[in-house]
Amino acid sequence: MEHPLVSITVCVRNGDHWIDGCLDALISQTYPNVEILLVDDGSTDGGSERAKHWHDPDGQRGPPVRVHHQAALGLSAGRSWAVEHAKGTWVAITDIDVRPEHDWITNLVMAANPVDDVEKVVAVTGRTVFERAEDLVSRIRSVEIASKYQSRPRRTSLANGPCSMFHRESLSMIGGFDPNWYHAEDMEVSLRLLETGGTIVYAPDALVRHVPETGTSLFLHKRRRDARAHVRILRHYPRRKRKGPAFDFLGSSTMVVLLFPIWLLIAGFSLPMLLSSAGGIIDTPDSFELWQTQGILLSGILLMLHEAILWRGSLGVVNREVINSSTKGKLRVMIGVRWLTIRWSIALWQGTLLGCMDAMLGRHGHRRLFRSKP
Repeated sequence: MEHPLVSITVCVRNGDHWIDGCLDALISQTYPNVEILLVDDGSTDGGSERAKHWHDPDGQRGPPVRVHHQAALGLSAGRSWAVEHAKGTWVAITDIDVRPEHDWITNLVMAANPVDDVEKVVAVTGRTVFERAEDLVSRIRSVEIASKYQSRPRRTSLANGPCSMFHRESLSMIGGFDPNWYHAEDMEVSLRLLETGGTIVYAPDALVRHVPETGTSLFLHKRRRDARAHVRILRHYPRRKRKGPAFDFLGSSTMVVLLFPIWLLIAGFSLPMLLSSAGGIIDTPDSFELWQTQGILLSGILLMLHEAILWRGSLGVVNREVINSSTKGKLRVMIGVRWLTIRWSIALWQGTLLGCMDAMLGRHGHRRLFRSKP
């Protein structure tokens, strides 16, 4: 059996506490022919010094490890450097807060063999499992990611950033990772590869484990960032112009985004009742009473719609499992889920507005919406 060289790339910025765990997992891969490229993207937390300890370009302690230090240029810039300097036939990418299983690369390479004449495999993507901590955020994130992967077909539209491998020549032909991109570089590269007629294959046995994603502020920041980047993706690659399978990366967000507008409408329809209570109105005009009654009715309908969204579809799967897995305080968990999903919805709208601003100004990888005349 041939073992083509696989260049594994990982970038880090201010992730000093994650470096050792990730690199330990990478040098322990059972696949016999790998090199590792670690890019320090302007770390200021001591990570640069820790990264230096792993520099072993001659492979005296195991697989060769090359460490590159750069200014804080971003993930795409780091991955671009790694692709340019990689020696492998394939380039695998992962994240510093990920712990690949020992047979991750072995299973990616095995899945790279096409099953028919139609497949031109240009990328293989594995499966990410988010570890679960005790807090609500990590439980929601763990269940949500698991539900995304549950029914994923062999041919997919996304080579996920934490667990994928690309054919280096094919990646270079499309220009690789553009340093101008704001986040979602894995999505952009995947869609460009599909445009060339390539196939992205899903290998469920190529497993990586993500450290628990904890903390509400960090969770909301990431969802805001995701939404902002998705504006670019959806704008540049509308369904009518795309080849290959439909998007499979949106998950619960498509339902969560509806929750904030629903609550705005509920607040608006509840206004007559609030005005009546605040003003102490006794002799209420008939038209005002009708408005008040209709407002209460419509608010009730919207509340039922809100509950239906929380309990059905992809978001319902997440919420049911999170609540059912709680050993105590189920009512508290149910309230926590509702409050978190509303804030999640607000974050998605904030990110979408920022993405629209990026489009109008032609920044962060967007084609300029309004081009000035020469």
